Amino acid sequence: MATTAAAATLVLGGGSGTALAAAQALPPHVFAPYYETYTPGSPAALSAQSGAKYLTLAFLQTEARGSCTPYWNGDTNKPVSQAVFGSDVSTMRANGGDVIPSFGGYAADNGGTELADSCTDVGAIAQAYENVITTYGVTRLDLDIEDNSLTDTAGIDRRNKAVRQVQDWAASTGRTVQFSYTLPTTAHGLADSGLAVLNNAVANGARVDVVNIMTFDYYDGATHDMAADTVSAADGLHDQLARLYPDKSSDALWAMTGVTEMPGIDDYGPAETFTVQDAAKVADWAASRGVNTLSFWALQRDNGGCPGTKGSDTCSGLQQNTWDFSHAFAPFTSTDTFERQ
Repeated sequence: MATTAAAATLVLGGGSGTALAAAQALPPHVFAPYYETYTPGSPAALSAQSGAKYLTLAFLQTEARGSCTPYWNGDTNKPVSQAVFGSDVSTMRANGGDVIPSFGGYAADNGGTELADSCTDVGAIAQAYENVITTYGVTRLDLDIEDNSLTDTAGIDRRNKAVRQVQDWAASTGRTVQFSYTLPTTAHGLADSGLAVLNNAVANGARVDVVNIMTFDYYDGATHDMAADTVSAADGLHDQLARLYPDKSSDALWAMTGVTEMPGIDDYGPAETFTVQDAAKVADWAASRGVNTLSFWALQRDNGGCPGTKGSDTCSGLQQNTWDFSHAFAPFTSTDTFERQ
């Protein structure tokens, strides 16, 4: 997903503060749209307004190649600290939700500031992950790996070795920690580069809890039925995961599947337009399959403020009511069965 490293205009105070208490594990079926942390505003406020109780906070990256310290959007004025988003996290938990911090994103993956591409010390990468987990008390980290990060084989290997170290640390300290990999997809499943990331995780003994495919920006020159192609992409992923994890049942594979949409007109243009009606279809399908995570890029796009515009960070390009996509996906969050409200 596209982002800029220095777009934020709201600077919050530094200092580590007191770490937040560990949260409960996420629901087995969770809607957690991405929230662009580089825009002004409050995640907790938009969570309450939209009805999206769980948010994926994007993105954490280093300020420059070679660094081992992640900051929000690579901005040294926004460190991993309870003073930065800590109060939002507390408010969202009090309202029955939570957050998933996300590392990477297109800009970081393109520019070499994705943590494991930037830092050559596996232990330091693992420590950075642990610091985010303990500072915010979270139970899942998202790793958004695309563009150049998909071909940086050394970074891929370091990342998965660090994930394994964090999982060993979590097991030894009694913490619940999940990792999701967010990866680009074709309309029929992961490309070889995405599969290579997962194969390396298996080789390193790193458990991947969720494989979250970005079902947009196909850039293949075709006109897409975005809901139908979400299903075909996920079916392709399911077959790929079955080969990668032959001991897992079909239900278990769906339970480690995530889908991230882009509301409205994506970066490619009108040939790839995801509608509110598509969202309803995808939510029903995901519930019927027992999918783990539904998401979209991004919460700030869920409004009709720019009809006809593609790939905006702040609006969908459709004529829609504010929060139409959030309202379509919100009922998916569940510990059991799905019921459309």
